[in-house]
Amino acid sequence: MSPELDTDPSAFPSAPPASLDDPEVIIEHDWRAFQSVERTADHWDRPGWSEQQRSYYWMHTFPDPGELLQRTEHCQRALQHLGMDPVPADGLHVTVLRVGAVDQVSTAQVEHLLDLTQQLPVSAFHVLAHPLAGSRGAVRYSLTPWKPLIRLHAALHAAGKQAGVPGGPPTAAFRPHLGIAYSNQERSASAVIDAVAPLRSLPPVPLQFTAVDLVELRRQDRTYRWRTIRSIPLPSAARSRTPFT
Repeated sequence: MSPELDTDPSAFPSAPPASLDDPEVIIEHDWRAFQSVERTADHWDRPGWSEQQRSYYWMHTFPDPGELLQRTEHCQRALQHLGMDPVPADGLHVTVLRVGAVDQVSTAQVEHLLDLTQQLPVSAFHVLAHPLAGSRGAVRYSLTPWKPLIRLHAALHAAGKQAGVPGGPPTAAFRPHLGIAYSNQERSASAVIDAVAPLRSLPPVPLQFTAVDLVELRRQDRTYRWRTIRSIPLPSAARSRTPFT
């Protein structure tokens, strides 16, 4: 059973969709939230995120993005006139959960966390990346369904609590997405929304989640780069696990 999601002003969208499984409901919810944005924000105007900052995150990365990259580059070309910062081919990722700043997480905690996640109570799964919606600071795919991603977040969050790491927002505030371009200025959002709208008719791209990666994340110029600490395989559906308590 998936944890409940709550309305959270710091999340986007602030309220979760009415269904965490129905693609049409999720896609429409994301789009309406994006349409309500009046002004974009500068994604890189984030206190504490200098180029010297290093933080541990759980992410799903795409060493061989294939069809996802083709669709992403098509969308990025269509949005090029907006002057946003495109996510490079080797920078595509789904952020699952923050673990903590490198200087706030000890090596022993990292090892404990990795030990705890060797047997995650989440089976491998697939989702669809639907073109296209956005937030105040990015243009991004909607992902469906949400439930397996929420279960993964909850399992990693529980492991983080056991390991005593700072952690990130609770699962109740998790809003799965996959960004393809970052806003680098504050301005009226109408031009961005209008440019994204025609891309919504493109078919979705299937994504396989067979592992989750613990990475050391950094900012480099106006993109994110990372060093993979370890990739944790997700068990096949036939292998059930006992949830963390």
